[in-house]
Amino acid sequence: MTVSEVAERRPLTARDPRLGPWRNFLAAHALVTRRLDEELRAEHDLSLAEYDTLLAIAWSPDRRIRMRTLADSILLSKSGVTRLIDRLVADGLVERSACLSDARGAEAVLTDAGLERLRAASATHLRGVDAHFLAVLDADEVDVVERSMRAVADQAERASDACGEHPVARDR
Repeated sequence: MTVSEVAERRPLTARDPRLGPWRNFLAAHALVTRRLDEELRAEHDLSLAEYDTLLAIAWSPDRRIRMRTLADSILLSKSGVTRLIDRLVADGLVERSACLSDARGAEAVLTDAGLERLRAASATHLRGVDAHFLAVLDADEVDVVERSMRAVADQAERASDACGEHPVARDR
């Protein structure tokens, strides 16, 4: 559905029942991510944001990624990703390095300790995703949720591209 097609629809009001799926999505996202974060902190002293950052770096070529690209992929501001990387550097999980292709840029590089910590935390994270998300859906619902969220993400990405914004890395 295009932006113009949406504009032709009946305008939403705060009490519109069509907002039910949106509100449920927001509540589910907040509750599940909070639970995943709690489990990672309790078992690995790692926040969900730190886990997601380590994963983004691990999946990058040579386990290194430009800071700007990292900020775009994990949905943080440049200053937010800098603070997060500062914590990971202090813990010995990530190193900062000059960009190999452009010395003016900085890259985050996953250390061996960071990869080891990520691998250990992955079992906890995947167990939580299974328990708090996948286990409550049957196979047909998983397919519907995947198609629906892909459509929403694709539309948002097209709108971002039209505004010249950077796309968000997906499918992690």
